Amino acid sequence: MKTISCVDLFCGAGGLTHGFVLEGVPVAAGIDLDPACRFPYEANNKARFVERDVSKVSIEELKGLFGDVDLTVLAGCAPCQPFSTYAQRYELDGKDGKWGLLYEFARLAEGAKPDVITMENVPTVAKHEVFRDFVETLKRIGYSVWFDVVDSSRYGVPQMRRRMVLLASRRGDIKMIEPTHEKPKTVRQAIGRLRPLSAGEAAPRDRLHVTSALSEKNLKRIKASKPGGTWRDWPDDLVADCHRAESGRTYPGVYGRMEWDKPAPTMTTQCYGFGNGRFGHPEQDRAISLREAALIQSFPRGYTFVPHDGEVSFTILGRLIGNAVPVDLGRAIARSIKTHLASGPALR
Repeated sequence: MKTISCVDLFCGAGGLTHGFVLEGVPVAAGIDLDPACRFPYEANNKARFVERDVSKVSIEELKGLFGDVDLTVLAGCAPCQPFSTYAQRYELDGKDGKWGLLYEFARLAEGAKPDVITMENVPTVAKHEVFRDFVETLKRIGYSVWFDVVDSSRYGVPQMRRRMVLLASRRGDIKMIEPTHEKPKTVRQAIGRLRPLSAGEAAPRDRLHVTSALSEKNLKRIKASKPGGTWRDWPDDLVADCHRAESGRTYPGVYGRMEWDKPAPTMTTQCYGFGNGRFGHPEQDRAISLREAALIQSFPRGYTFVPHDGEVSFTILGRLIGNAVPVDLGRAIARSIKTHLASGPALR
C-alpha cells in the first residue's frame, strides 16, 4: 500500500487538516504565521505546527516535512481578505504583501512538485491576475488543473458558503466529487441541542459556548428581530442612524437572526457579534456563541481551541473560526483526492 503525506499551508486552526485526518489522509504538518493557531492545530490533529511566514519556507524544508513517502499532497488556503468583495476597490493585480501569497504557494509547488495540489479561497479570487498566474504555473510544470466555485452546503456544511476550490494533479485529470447532500443541513441540526444562553453568558462545561454581551439598545433590537428578517422590522426608534441615510437603506444584511430550518449565513471573523451580520440566534436574544460558530463551520463538538487555563478571546477565536476551511468541505476535498489517487494513472 502506498504511503501518503500532506502539508497544509496557511493552515489556521486546522479545518482543512481535520477534514483530511477524518478521511484518512495523513497530514504531516501545517504552516501558519499566526501563533494562536498552534494549540488548536496540534491538539486536535496530531500534526506538527510550523509557525512560519510561508515566504520564508524553503523547498528543502517542505520536502523534509513531507518525509519519505510515495505520494505527496500540498494543500492551502491563502488568506482571502485581498480577494474578497470588500477589497474590490483595490487593484486586481499586484504581487506584494498578501497578494503575493499565491506566488509563494506556486514557488513551493514548482520546487517540491507534489503529486496533488489543492487550494481553497473566496470565489472572487478568480478575477485576479495572481490566480491566473497560479493556474498557468501549475499547467506549465505538468499539472492537470480543475477549479470551480463550490457550494459548501452541498457537502454537509450547515451554512451558505460558496468557495473556489482548485485541484491539480501530476497523475492525470482530477475533479471534485459530486455533492454529498441533496438537502443542506440546517442551523437547527447544527446547534439546536446546545444549552440556552443569555447575552454575555458562558456555559459552565464548555468555555467556548460563550456569547458576547449586548448593549441595552441592541438587546431591544434583537428582541424586535424576526428569524430571517432585517433591521427594517424594528420600530423606528431602534433603527441606526447609518440605516436611516439613503446610502444605508440598501444594506439589510446586518442585525439579523438566523432561521432554524435553513443553513446559516457565511461565518466571518466577527460572527460572534449581533451587529456584524445575520448572526443573531434564531430564538434566544443574543448572537451565536463561539462554539455555535465552530459547529456551523462543521468542527466537531469536541474540537478544542484553547488550553484548559487559556484565555477565551472573542477577537482571536472569531478570527480562527471564521477564517477556517469548514471541516466537512475539507473532508469532501480529501475524498476527491483519494478517489483520484485510487484510479491509479501513471505519474507524468
